[in-house]
Amino acid sequence: MNKHYIFFTRNTLPQPNAAHLVHDVNSANAAANLGYSTVLVYLHPPEKSLNPLDWVYPFRLQQPPENLTKFYSIQDQLKVAPLAMPWPIGHIKGKLTSPSTIVCRYYFPIHIFPHTQILHTLDWNLVKTAIKHGIPVIYEREHYKKSDYDQSIVQNPLFKVAVTVADNIRDDMIRRGMPPEKIIKLHSGFNQSFLVRQPEPASEWRKKLLVDNRQRLVVYSGGLYRFKGVNLLVDVAKELPQIQFVFAGGNESQVQSYQQLAREKQANNVTFLGYIPHQQLPSLLQAADVLAHPHCSGEAASFTSPLKLFEYMASGTPIVATEIPPLMEFKSSSAIAGWCEPDNPAQLTRCLQQVLETYPRNVNGYAAQIEWGRQFSWENRMAKILSNVAESIHPIISD
Repeated sequence: MNKHYIFFTRNTLPQPNAAHLVHDVNSANAAANLGYSTVLVYLHPPEKSLNPLDWVYPFRLQQPPENLTKFYSIQDQLKVAPLAMPWPIGHIKGKLTSPSTIVCRYYFPIHIFPHTQILHTLDWNLVKTAIKHGIPVIYEREHYKKSDYDQSIVQNPLFKVAVTVADNIRDDMIRRGMPPEKIIKLHSGFNQSFLVRQPEPASEWRKKLLVDNRQRLVVYSGGLYRFKGVNLLVDVAKELPQIQFVFAGGNESQVQSYQQLAREKQANNVTFLGYIPHQQLPSLLQAADVLAHPHCSGEAASFTSPLKLFEYMASGTPIVATEIPPLMEFKSSSAIAGWCEPDNPAQLTRCLQQVLETYPRNVNGYAAQIEWGRQFSWENRMAKILSNVAESIHPIISD
């Protein structure tokens, strides 16, 4: 019986504006790109869960559907196995109708674990289930945990490694009972598609976005939240009316709210694009003169490992970033063109002006930045994770 490297996310796919799902899908995609027989398991919504055959024989490997492939820029090697969640699962509250119960008591023990070489997931309930069924586990943790870890699980030899993105999350895991020797800290990564140069689509972006005779384009990509520095960047835009500022990301209500804020501040050089499909984002980043990472200080700044920073690096476009703790390890590198204090619009304004003057736009991207950033591909991240797992239980290599 063939056994696979199984990734699981307790979510339906795809979903815009969900960075943790970008992490889940790209991790699985990277493992497949490394040659491992990899399957991404996720939940199907009720309207796609009407075929009884899917309830009885759920683990039938498929090519990712086109909408998923385009949404996350998935390459050819990854297989998927969506799990049917027919009504009333997830719609009527109760233990028996909880998706977690169906996943942990039915789908995985009966249908998926017999085909599993190793499980990789952020889902703690499934981690516990896998250990109890003799399945080796790689566990990811992105945020603080509210309860202590079950020692019978984390001390079990089948619990191979716990991966987190920030030192203070690692410290919290240790306080909660995770063995320190089982934890590794690794940043998030970027999809290989961000390394592909797209000069023509980038040129089209500039034609579309540079209005009112403006010649310089500053782009921010990511969630539209105050703590990420979006309000700060709107304030900066008002001070630099000759430069076009573009924000990619956010849902419709967030976009409308920030459009209103820009009007109130009379920042007429600001454009909010809303959610941009993943396959269009590399060309947008390459179209910019500067990419902005204006994250504010505070608790959220202490454990972020921003996906967009590594996508920024792969684009080769000069980056301006605020000095928040998780980024300080990059201070001495060539990855960031300009640094400034967080929460300081005047300093961010000066920093952007200086970088625009110092780094003229390079259609091919700045090679030193691209080369330095290559280490943060999802494939490199997966290789580092698996280097902490004995080769005897590595997932099999695909034919």
